[in-house]
Amino acid sequence: MPLPITIQSLTKTYKSRHAPHGGLVHAVHNASLTIAPGELFFLLGPSGCGKTTLLRMIAGFIEPDPTPKDKPGSIHFADRDVTHTPPNKRNTAMVFQSYALWPHMTVAQNVAFGLNVRKTPAEDRDRRVTEALEAVQLAEYAARKPNELSGGQQQRVALARALVIRPDVLLLDEPLSNLDAKLRADLRAQVRTICKSAGITSVYVTHDQQEALSMADRIAIMRLGRIEQIATPKDLYTRPRTAFVATFLGDANILPAQLLSNPHLADHTPTDSTTTTQTATAVTPTAATPTASTANTPPSQSPLSTERPINIGSGAQQAATRPAQAETDRQVVVTTPIGTLAATQPISANPDRSPSIDADHQLLIRPESIRFVGSATPGTIPATIADRTYLGSTVTCQLDIAGTTLYATCPAADAPTTDQAHIALDPTDLILLAPEPTNEPAKPQPALT
Repeated sequence: MPLPITIQSLTKTYKSRHAPHGGLVHAVHNASLTIAPGELFFLLGPSGCGKTTLLRMIAGFIEPDPTPKDKPGSIHFADRDVTHTPPNKRNTAMVFQSYALWPHMTVAQNVAFGLNVRKTPAEDRDRRVTEALEAVQLAEYAARKPNELSGGQQQRVALARALVIRPDVLLLDEPLSNLDAKLRADLRAQVRTICKSAGITSVYVTHDQQEALSMADRIAIMRLGRIEQIATPKDLYTRPRTAFVATFLGDANILPAQLLSNPHLADHTPTDSTTTTQTATAVTPTAATPTASTANTPPSQSPLSTERPINIGSGAQQAATRPAQAETDRQVVVTTPIGTLAATQPISANPDRSPSIDADHQLLIRPESIRFVGSATPGTIPATIADRTYLGSTVTCQLDIAGTTLYATCPAADAPTTDQAHIALDPTDLILLAPEPTNEPAKPQPALT
């Protein structure tokens, strides 16, 4: 029976002479999460975010810091508190980045190693080794040595060795990072199938976004020791909480945005008709726009224009008249350097936050959500195509909209053939992001992994 994992308020710090005033580096800071039984759960983040430190605390290789009695840090496998349990008593198995296979042993002997340590009877041991090798499709290689296998085959041997002991929890520390790109892509589906078929609760560490998006049931994005957001791959990509999550998971146009109106804020009623008019006619933007800055990718690093934004037609009207995409979304209207736009704020990503009229926000527009239309119609935006990048099946266009640079990706067959185009934006694809958190733990240095 697969077990759930509950992590509550885990912190790990290290002393560092590079930290301010000879202080502490937060490798993991107040991490809490729950992993469902049998779930393939990913810890994802850039190098130094603390993901491997958290994995090693789950394994028992690293002791978490002492915590206050009123908020004790803990790790539970189901109802069993394993916070201070030695690694060999937790019944976990680890798949390492380096494979860690014994070169003088055969494949079968490597897989049987853990069973021999546990003094498993020979008949049962041999049967389980055969079953494990069949699960990873390597039964015919049982008599070979590791140096007679490819990198992908060696990694599957390491996975079979972990599965054969029937652990309660399977831990994988960047197991595909030593493989070339094509082999990594080929093995993703295989590793997911093996882990899910085994029915074992699995925690997988990686810095590879595609790996996480294609394999995980859910993902925790980490940054500077903190968990930024936990969600399914689809929700993380389409409903990120912050600009960091949005840009880490894929190409993104990030625009400064200021909230103009929100139908869910009952105490806010626009009084200036030149600011917002929620009728069937176009919404007239304010004369002033937010200070322009962007994190668009591919990175141009060129500042956005602060010219008067373009009038946008039916999109903003939809924010007030159409139902939300889901109960976990709010419809809002924002002003940006390219004009006044209807947008969506996911409540699921920000359950404790209502969008503030006074706060500085950011707006996410994924390049693939920008749609080229044949001619100007109400609600479309004129754009100049400054550059095109051919990528085989797709084309990425660099757009200039009133001095603002955006990137749009479309199928090669649908790419505009002229330098002047019109684009359409669906309000459900424009995501109002939460302000970046300001309560970072004493500006820690990059956390150790």
